[in-house]
Amino acid sequence: MCNKARLLILVLILGLCAGCAVNPISGEEELMIFAPEDDVKIGLQYAPQVEKALGGRIADEHLQVYIDRIGQRIASVGHRPDLEYHFTAVEHESINAVAVPGGYVFITRGLLEKLASEAQLAGILGHEIAHVVARDSAAAISRQYGMSMLLLAVQVSGAPGSAVQAAAFTKQILSLRYSRKDEKEADLAGLDYMVRAGYNPYGMLETMQVLQEQQTFRPIEFFSTHPLPENRIGYLTGTINAKYWSLKGLKIGQDSYRTNVLEPLQKIEKKKE
Repeated sequence: MCNKARLLILVLILGLCAGCAVNPISGEEELMIFAPEDDVKIGLQYAPQVEKALGGRIADEHLQVYIDRIGQRIASVGHRPDLEYHFTAVEHESINAVAVPGGYVFITRGLLEKLASEAQLAGILGHEIAHVVARDSAAAISRQYGMSMLLLAVQVSGAPGSAVQAAAFTKQILSLRYSRKDEKEADLAGLDYMVRAGYNPYGMLETMQVLQEQQTFRPIEFFSTHPLPENRIGYLTGTINAKYWSLKGLKIGQDSYRTNVLEPLQKIEKKKE
C-alpha cells in the first residue's frame, strides 16, 4: 500500500474517533481530527524551535516574569484555564506575536517596543490566548498545508528526518494566516478575557491603532499573519461602547509597563552598543 493511501486511511480513522468538538469561543461544532492532548504534544515538540527562530528569549528574567504573570492572569479567566500556558518575550525585531498549539505564546521585542501600557500588552496576549483556546493554529495548518502536515507534527521526535520536519513545520507556524472569522472571534474573546482580568478594554483598541499606524510606514508582520479586516477597529469600538462603557477602575498600567518592559529593553540595547 502506498504512503498516500496509508495516510488517507489514518486520517479517516482519526476523524471517526475524534468526531466533532464544540469551539468554546464560538459555541459551534467543528470537526476536530486531533484531541487537545495532541496540541500539547505539538507545543512541547515545536515551541523551542519557534523560540529559536524568533531570536531566543530576551535576556531579562524580570521582564519574562512580568510578561508571563500578565498572560497567566488573563488565561486564568478564559475558556481553558486548565491548560498550561507559557508566555515568552523573544528578541526578534519584527512587530509580531505568535500562538503555538498547546498554550505557547511568543511576543517579539519589536512589538513590545511599540506598546505603551500593560493594558495594551493584555490586549495582544488576550488575542493570542483566544487563538490557543479555539485551536485556530491546528485548523489553519490543516487548511493551508494539508492534514498530512499535522499528522507529521504529532509523530514522536527523534524519528528519521525529524530535524528537517521540525524546521519545515516551524516555518509554517510562523507564516500561518488566520481567517477573518478566526480573527474576529480572537479579538472579541481576547477583549472579554482582558476585561475579566481587570484591564481597560481600550488597551486593545489602542494597540490596533498603533499597529495600523506602523502599517502605514511599512508592512508589519502582525498583519501578514493576522490579517486586518477593514472594520476591525470599528467592531472593537462598538463592542467596548456596548458592553464595557460603564466599568470603572480597570487597569491601564503605563508606569508598570515602562518600568518592567521599556526600561529593561533600553538597558539591553545599550549593552549591545
